[in-house]
Amino acid sequence: MIKAISIEKVLFLDIETVPQNPSYTDNDEATQMLWDKKTKNQRKDDITADDFYGERAGIMAEFGKIICISIGIVDQAKLKIKSFYNDNEKDLLLEFCQIFNSARLRDVILCAHNGKEFDFPYIARRLLINGIEPPKVFQMFGKKPWEIPHIDTMELWKFGDWKSYVSLELLAHIFNIPTPKDDIDGSQVAQIYYEEKDLLRIVKYCEKDVLTLCNIFRRMRQEDIIKRLD
Repeated sequence: MIKAISIEKVLFLDIETVPQNPSYTDNDEATQMLWDKKTKNQRKDDITADDFYGERAGIMAEFGKIICISIGIVDQAKLKIKSFYNDNEKDLLLEFCQIFNSARLRDVILCAHNGKEFDFPYIARRLLINGIEPPKVFQMFGKKPWEIPHIDTMELWKFGDWKSYVSLELLAHIFNIPTPKDDIDGSQVAQIYYEEKDLLRIVKYCEKDVLTLCNIFRRMRQEDIIKRLD
């Protein structure tokens, strides 16, 4: 039962990612060749490797990078949010990993929407690529499913129905969770990062998703929604 989990031990998390380079042609020949090979069966006949790179490279840890990680912890009945963002991914990840040295987060439980298929493995893979040992909470080898400290709100909503997909936005709507009207969505992040060079705008968007995520989890526990701790 998710009600049995102490919400103060849950670390709500969301990440924003982009392709490693602004365009396909900015990659070296080896990377272009491996991208072509990796995505050959995913692309439709009329979609070039170049176009597909802009659309999909950001969600593949082998070809993308993390530009923001926002986390939230419930404190005094409000959500305390902190973001890690940097154009230098390694510096961002090193700073993020330091939080797991604190006593409070030693036995933390991670929570994200679609986290088990995206956020958690993406972070772990980018840590390894950057030569950083993943914190204990990201290490899954040899653990039984019930020993892995990960909560996924998408998985909770499925109730065993593995064909189902539901967005964070839709869950917020059906649970009557007020969310501010964003001027961007996830599909625009790479453009805003590379063309507009507005990382802070992306950070603000990421933090809003963390607050929404927390309140969806609370609704699933039949609890009232909370506000952000300023």
